Amino acid sequence: MATFSNPRDTWNERYADPEYLFGEAPNAFVRATAPRYLRAGQSALCVADGEGRNSVWLAEQGLVVTAFDIAPNAVAKAQALAARRGVTVDHRIADLSTWDFAPESFDALVAIFIQFLGPEARELAFARMMSTVKPGGHFLLEGYRPEQLAYGTGGPGAVENLYTREWLVQTFRGWEIVALDAYDAVLSEGKRHSGMSAVIDLVARRPG
Repeated sequence: MATFSNPRDTWNERYADPEYLFGEAPNAFVRATAPRYLRAGQSALCVADGEGRNSVWLAEQGLVVTAFDIAPNAVAKAQALAARRGVTVDHRIADLSTWDFAPESFDALVAIFIQFLGPEARELAFARMMSTVKPGGHFLLEGYRPEQLAYGTGGPGAVENLYTREWLVQTFRGWEIVALDAYDAVLSEGKRHSGMSAVIDLVARRPG
């Protein structure tokens, strides 16, 4: 991802391609992690969900899923994917900065590669996202580390948008950090995330 003067139009144009830019399969971290911490019947919010690969898969696992993205073309493709898979997801067009993160509304929040925010905006966005998780609920996050810039296989070109272990520990202070793993791995998620990548995964549980 990158920082754009008009992110809605930029991403909407990219998602106009009939091909799913990040593929139709769920993110590997979501696929491996969700069954360990989430269960059927729980509610989940997928932020900046793109074309629906993660929200649709979570719905297939029996979760009650709400998802949003800024790009109408992405949401339309997500809705089409859900229809093909025979599941229901509440897909909406919305911006991360204007979404109503109602307090303690979801059992889980899923944020995968949402690194389009600079540090100041990111602090506010994370505070709002964290507030909408119910006590005892989980926050699932995957993103790129600063080392990703050397790989150039996806993500923003702005190092300040990338996650470090120290920043995540500080941000989720007061929560139980269930898992925090930084590693390099080959990603194969459509043509936008392809090749060796420097990633970091977090699972955090809100006390209560």
